[in-house]
Amino acid sequence: MRQVTFSEQSLHELQKLAPEEQLRLIENIGGISEDNLQNPSGDFTCFQRDGLLLYRYRTDHWRIYFEQKEDGSLFCHYVLPEHSLSDFTYRFKLPVSETLMLEQHSSFWKYLEGLKKGKNPSEN
Repeated sequence: MRQVTFSEQSLHELQKLAPEEQLRLIENIGGISEDNLQNPSGDFTCFQRDGLLLYRYRTDHWRIYFEQKEDGSLFCHYVLPEHSLSDFTYRFKLPVSETLMLEQHSSFWKYLEGLKKGKNPSEN
């Protein structure tokens, strides 16, 4: 089992979960093997962001973004719900401030609804 530390965001998300879910998620993260890190595939991917090698781990209904520290421990930057706008924006590098503006602007939701209905939202 690896040592895992969590950012404030990650801790905040964990605190929202029932204790059993918290333990399962922490066990999943702590059980990440060296092979997972050396040969990411399937539920593991890796990418460079701001000079860091970050990993994305899909487990249960969560997406976990973390880095491996020099001592072999893991630092969990983000725990995000699967299929969420926050996960999407992090993967595609949209700044959080722009994301929040999009979420709060009603035309954004109208635009998404228009896409689901198969029409051009600008025609409304």
